[in-house]
Amino acid sequence: MLFNKINHPAHKSIFFVSAKIIWFSSLFMGILASIPKILQLHVTLIELAADASIAFLFSIAIWYFNIYRLPKFSSIQVTNRFFNLRLLYSICFGIALMVMLVSIHQVLFPKYYFYTMILMYQFRGILINLTIYMFLYFLYQTYRSHNIELELEQVKADHLSAQYESLKQQVNPHFLFNSLNTLKSMVEINDKHVSEFILNLSDFYRFTLEQRKQDIIPLADELTILRSYIFLLSARFEEGINFQDQLPPNCATSLIPPFTLQLLVENCIKHNIVSLEQPLTISLFIKQNMLHVQNNLQLKMTAGPSLKMGLENINLRYQHLIQRSIVIEESADSFTVKLPLI
Repeated sequence: MLFNKINHPAHKSIFFVSAKIIWFSSLFMGILASIPKILQLHVTLIELAADASIAFLFSIAIWYFNIYRLPKFSSIQVTNRFFNLRLLYSICFGIALMVMLVSIHQVLFPKYYFYTMILMYQFRGILINLTIYMFLYFLYQTYRSHNIELELEQVKADHLSAQYESLKQQVNPHFLFNSLNTLKSMVEINDKHVSEFILNLSDFYRFTLEQRKQDIIPLADELTILRSYIFLLSARFEEGINFQDQLPPNCATSLIPPFTLQLLVENCIKHNIVSLEQPLTISLFIKQNMLHVQNNLQLKMTAGPSLKMGLENINLRYQHLIQRSIVIEESADSFTVKLPLI
């Protein structure tokens, strides 16, 4: 099968007109143009076939001429105007072509006097030309509009991907900011676990670097990261932090954006009192098909500086991945963040 193709460089889409459409439409126009001959009383089949072949051959030639004037084959820029240079060239080509076809048929069939009806054939040719040009014009404009829509969607997708990459890059600086604050506090009170904390912090970063390029990871891997982080917190707060993992084993294969749980625990530590007298309890459990991260509420009177990106970062990542938002609930004695299961 023959195809006339226009390759669009932006996204490899193809504009084509099937050879079936070209040939069947040309045959239809040839028959339609010969209706006046059919209505004549004394017309021979040869004369009828010759008359129809003029319109048929003319239609095929006009089809391919207009197709090959499209951007892949022509340097003329695309315009949305219907009346343009392409139409002018097509009509001029059609007039010359019709003169040639009529002359050839006059030589092949001299007794039928085709040349005496040259004006009628030219009028017929202009109508066929305009019909084909109009059909191809609207077809190609529809194709271009569709391509523009695809390009806009691609730009939106690229923009969202860039935003998401930016969100992922915020995670490690955010964690480092809080970790250095923790280390600063431990140094100020001469905590004996400072060296161990630094070593574990190094091990933790080495582990997280393996996951930072992933959009989502298994919940089991996220829990491994979280337990390492809880160990670092325990080096400072000892019994002042109580971590309760109540997640069932069958949810380990669920997916989650990397460092989500670690960021939520950071927020708990950042905004709540953590001490031996007032232990902070952080619980993980599944309820109503959502992962709950809950802590008892004991807010600090004066909170330290915050980048305010933790919950917002998590929410934006979930919106990007599954078009759903996290749910935040606060009561008099607890604070809960509900994460949709992926």
